[in-house]
Amino acid sequence: MKQYIAFFRIRFINFLQYKTAAWAAVGTQFIWGTLELIVFSVFYDEGIGIFPMDFQALVDYIWLKQAFLSFFALWVLDSDILESIRDGSVAYELCRPINLYEMWFSKCSASRLSKCSLRAIPILLVAMLIPGRFRMSLPADWQLFGLFIISMAAALIIISACCMLIYAITFYLLAPNGITLVISSVADFLSGAVIPLMFFPEPLRRIAELLPFASMQDLPLRIYGGELAYMEAIHVILLQLFWAIVLIALGKWLLKQVLKRVVVQGG
Repeated sequence: MKQYIAFFRIRFINFLQYKTAAWAAVGTQFIWGTLELIVFSVFYDEGIGIFPMDFQALVDYIWLKQAFLSFFALWVLDSDILESIRDGSVAYELCRPINLYEMWFSKCSASRLSKCSLRAIPILLVAMLIPGRFRMSLPADWQLFGLFIISMAAALIIISACCMLIYAITFYLLAPNGITLVISSVADFLSGAVIPLMFFPEPLRRIAELLPFASMQDLPLRIYGGELAYMEAIHVILLQLFWAIVLIALGKWLLKQVLKRVVVQGG
């Protein structure tokens, strides 16, 4: 376990060096979040009382989505891992007395958390200080906020497990662009990255909420906004744990099958 914690720490510290890129992303995501809120506010002003989410809960949802974009986005993959698969340097990692899945999983989680830590704090601070109706609110219920933190940790596990599936499939394809585009497009739509799942038609929403994609983003963010009650938040976390176990087991099995047949070309 110590060696995987060391991999996590090294990768986390390594990505903290990219402060310039992080600050550029902060500006982009803040502007994009503001534009989203302007569009939604127009609809809310024209149809008061007909929307499934309170406007303040929607404001919190959008700012959290923008602040944690690098945390949630499935298209944010570890280029070092992908390159090691493509050029065959994964062979060196296979020679080490470590579990390849757990090493990559720790690196994947660390890179997401590190990138997010540089961007989330400035965005959230500004969002809580801006005047007017677009201001993000503090948690109304601190018990729910605690469940939100737990749910976000579970979301990180699910997202990293999905990335591990992409890495395993990349052994067959070598170029990850196609599979990444397909999975990330589906995930963006069904995780609430495009619009919150609360705005989906009722039958589609109920189905989407049971899928792992909703557990990556939509459900945790709705816990923060108070859209889910205490017991509903508990059920969300249990659902997240279920998907985490399923996806990790599937990823380990798939990577094991891949490594049985892997052939490194060249010297």
